[in-house]
Amino acid sequence: MNKLMADKLYDIEHSLGMYAISYCAIPAEAIYDKEKLNPLMKVIDNCHIYLIGLTPIITLVDAKQEKNVLTLSYRICGQEYNLYFELPRGYNLRSDGEQLYVENSNGQRSWLDDDNIQTLLSDETNKVNFEVKYIGQAYGVDGSRNAIDRLLRHETLQKISLKGIPAGYRLSLLLLAIQPNNQLITMMNPFAKNKEEGASRIKAGLEKLFDTNEQERVTLYEASLIRYFYPEFNKEFKDSFPSTNLKVLQDCYDKDFSGVVAEICFDELPFKLFSESVEPKSYHIAKHDLHKSDARHMFFGL
Repeated sequence: MNKLMADKLYDIEHSLGMYAISYCAIPAEAIYDKEKLNPLMKVIDNCHIYLIGLTPIITLVDAKQEKNVLTLSYRICGQEYNLYFELPRGYNLRSDGEQLYVENSNGQRSWLDDDNIQTLLSDETNKVNFEVKYIGQAYGVDGSRNAIDRLLRHETLQKISLKGIPAGYRLSLLLLAIQPNNQLITMMNPFAKNKEEGASRIKAGLEKLFDTNEQERVTLYEASLIRYFYPEFNKEFKDSFPSTNLKVLQDCYDKDFSGVVAEICFDELPFKLFSESVEPKSYHIAKHDLHKSDARHMFFGL
């Protein structure tokens, strides 16, 4: 490890960190239903990043109770999977027509949340995955546009839909809200070759931390995810990020940052994200070095 550290150029290296703090996952057709969207608008209004993709259709095919164990059977892509739940004493499976529910001894009805069910199926089967096809952003003036505003007239969304959705899948959206403040990731390396500029490099890092506005942060986050997932329908940023030619990165290069990081890390996300370039995972951390030289790479140990 010391050998790796000694090969680095500076004793202070910074990366700009960005991460999603909340999300909204909906089927694509839901953007046209204001009534269904209304309860979600407090979250959606802060979502400026959107991912368009494919998710498998999940169908409940059977529900039964044996003693206190509730078994729910679901079909995903032609295969059946079971989830098992231990019910409290006095709780029983009931139905009212096609509506299933669990009733306690006082006659109170309840049922499991669909998002929780999908999260459990994702964890248990590894078949509930979101294939990222396109990543975009909507910001407007001072953050006045959210992802839905953009998606209502989105040519690529229509293109993906018209191209045809495979049997057993649906077109889905993941909307993301990015943290409102910047995050500075700093590496201090006492073995580096240059230890004379530490104070000025710390100052430059703090300036960048406070000077990056929300619109720049949204664009950097979008570009980082596009380069990471390399989605089929994106063109911009797939091969050009990172680059000294990109205006949005100019201040990072001016202040000699080492890299940028964009994260999607939610324990409760109802699917695993993947693309042709990235395997299905619950957590995604897109790390991009801004310099080609190994001596400037900050994430050599990650």
